[in-house]
Amino acid sequence: MKNDKKQNQYRVNEQIRVREVRIVGDGGSTVVPTRQALDMARQQGVDLVEISPNAQPPVCRLIDYSKFLYQQKKKAKEMKARQVKIEVKEIRFGPQTGDNDYAFKLKHAKEFLEEGNKVRAYVFFKGRSILFKEQGEVLLLRFANDLEEYGKVEQLPQLEGKKMAIFIAPKKAGVAKKSQQKMDRERREAEARELAKQAKENLQQETDPEMPANGGLLANAKISADALKKLTENKEEQ
Repeated sequence: MKNDKKQNQYRVNEQIRVREVRIVGDGGSTVVPTRQALDMARQQGVDLVEISPNAQPPVCRLIDYSKFLYQQKKKAKEMKARQVKIEVKEIRFGPQTGDNDYAFKLKHAKEFLEEGNKVRAYVFFKGRSILFKEQGEVLLLRFANDLEEYGKVEQLPQLEGKKMAIFIAPKKAGVAKKSQQKMDRERREAEARELAKQAKENLQQETDPEMPANGGLLANAKISADALKKLTENKEEQ
């Protein structure tokens, strides 16, 4: 049923009943009487396919109709594959959200936008808190301003019942590249984990004489200190 609907989307050969058509191809385009276009199609062993019926005159191609449908199906499949799936992530605030909660939600919003998703942030007014709707609007505008580097406002704060919402779209679709600062932090964290692993192995060597030596207690102490230092540096940066 679906294929029949696709086939009936285009008029072919004798179904084309206008006086003249424009034939397009690799060599350009030309306007000819429809009867002449049908004769050309028969001589080439192909079909006359109308691809743009609303043009003046309608635009047609000389092509095998089955091949034409296959090309259209393939093109539609490729376009669908190139589309980036964008989700809308929601973030909820109260009219008097604290700084710690705000920073936590701001961090998540940045991650959502970097992944190519949209963000719908809203303030929920419960009971008499609707009196603080101006405060909620200020909060949402501050939120959008703090996300200016990551997204752009699609819809300014609007009150919808007990909710005031703002929509923010990512500046770039798809997964964003990691910042140099983030990559450096991840590298240092990996080095710290490796140092901690070596310290654990050295400790096992001290308690198990059958294991091969790897520097003894002195090396173990040095590695543990280095690992602790790196982990401390990473936490301070965060």
